[in-house]
Amino acid sequence: MKKTLRYSFFTGLLIAFLSGISACKNTDPSVMKIFVRSQSNELLKDAEVVIIGDVNSNPATLPHVDTLFTNSSGYAQFNLDSYYSKAGEDNPVAYFDVIAKKGNLQDSAYVRCRMHITAVETIFMFD
Repeated sequence: MKKTLRYSFFTGLLIAFLSGISACKNTDPSVMKIFVRSQSNELLKDAEVVIIGDVNSNPATLPHVDTLFTNSSGYAQFNLDSYYSKAGEDNPVAYFDVIAKKGNLQDSAYVRCRMHITAVETIFMFD
């Protein structure tokens, strides 16, 4: 009886330990969300947004270029999980130049992103 109790106690302890290890891994997505607004503060849909990795930043960002159009809510959402899988765990920070265009309007921003975090930036387009 004592042996069975002892084995079940250690088995339960082992299961708790192993589930605790797997729960420590961060699975949150790495996302950059760019809002594009007009001079009158209206969100602009169908604006082209380009992100370019700043290879001259410190720490250096890997080369990365992506282009999306803003949705009906006025933002473009870039999933950077593929970038961070290439960059690795040793490079949790990246810097991007962001260019937004719509018609004859264009503006830019500089965005710092972190692994497993959502970075948000707003670009205002002026005439």
